[in-house]
Amino acid sequence: MSAEKLDLMDAISMLAREKDMNEAILVDTIEEALKVAYRRSNKQSGINQNLTVRLTKKEGARLYARKVVADEVEEPDLQIPLEEALKIRSDYHVGDIVEIDVTPSDFGRVAAQTAKQMLVQRIREAERGKIYDEYIEKENEILTAIVQRVEPKAVYVEIGRTEGIMESSEFMPGEEYRDDDHIKVYVLKVHRSGPESSRNPQVYVSRIHPGLVKRLFEMEVPEIATGLVQIRSIAREAGSRTKIAVYSVDPMIDPVGACVGPRGSRVENVVKELKNEKIDIIKWSADPAEFVANALNPAHVVSVFISEHEKICRVVVPDTQLSLAIGKEGQNARLAAKLTGWKIDIKSETQVAELMREQGIDPNEIPLENPLDEEGYDDQGFDLEMPQDIQP
Repeated sequence: MSAEKLDLMDAISMLAREKDMNEAILVDTIEEALKVAYRRSNKQSGINQNLTVRLTKKEGARLYARKVVADEVEEPDLQIPLEEALKIRSDYHVGDIVEIDVTPSDFGRVAAQTAKQMLVQRIREAERGKIYDEYIEKENEILTAIVQRVEPKAVYVEIGRTEGIMESSEFMPGEEYRDDDHIKVYVLKVHRSGPESSRNPQVYVSRIHPGLVKRLFEMEVPEIATGLVQIRSIAREAGSRTKIAVYSVDPMIDPVGACVGPRGSRVENVVKELKNEKIDIIKWSADPAEFVANALNPAHVVSVFISEHEKICRVVVPDTQLSLAIGKEGQNARLAAKLTGWKIDIKSETQVAELMREQGIDPNEIPLENPLDEEGYDDQGFDLEMPQDIQP
């Protein structure tokens, strides 16, 4: 056996180990590359032939023309007369396939160079496929990234075997990125290749997606990781404030306390990663009135009027709590609406009293902090179900 044959097979085995690739696939790739190389260097004789290449440790690379045994030959490149086939092997019959060794003595430099180029291309394609398979499984997951370069429209980060792209629309407001910064990112989507087919799969990441908060809490709170505490919904205005609704499947576990952690350590770690973004942890409830009231934390809610048909609720708060319930620029109410899925109309006790007086109801007869005995109406005129008291 020649050293050349040994070197080729050893190189394939070594390459397969280094690239964590299937050796059989590499062999198939080389065989295909050698066949293409032969056709290119022998355009006249090889173009119509049915060729196959075998690569073995014993023989190295050998090229065969596959021909069908025929009584009468109409296509010499694809057929062989029966009498000639019988000279090769005595048991051939019409219709059998004969493989004829047509390996040229100068399979040589041009063919080898072409094969090498195709092999490199296939290896790159295989590597891109492996990278894609690896990262497509990480969609909607959180990764630790290292900032590589910062541009006005995007930040490029290292996330292991490939590069992640965080577009400017996914920047956290007020957050600055510098080379070599370590940040947590949320994987939004993975595309098989970039704008050019020769590029690696494109992994798009985010710092503003609500899923980032969810995954951070899963990392910090064992009860969430094990499923004892569930995150039911999240409403986020990245860089400013997030509301997260949690529920415990075990009545002995306080879901809010589990997320806050001893001395606030768990939520503090999340806040630190999010550059001091405020986080309100809300106890989820199947009762929409209770859920809405909880979602307006830190404001105290007196009562909630529910319109199931319109998916709208009116919340009554003390006069001194109205601004707190609405929040700066309406943020608290806006996040509460996103968190609960309800449209929320917040009014103070005085506003509700005036509304009742305008509709002919004496507020002195029906205290606002107790459920009404009659139907209530909001200022838009739609019917509301009876208000429900909320426990502070």
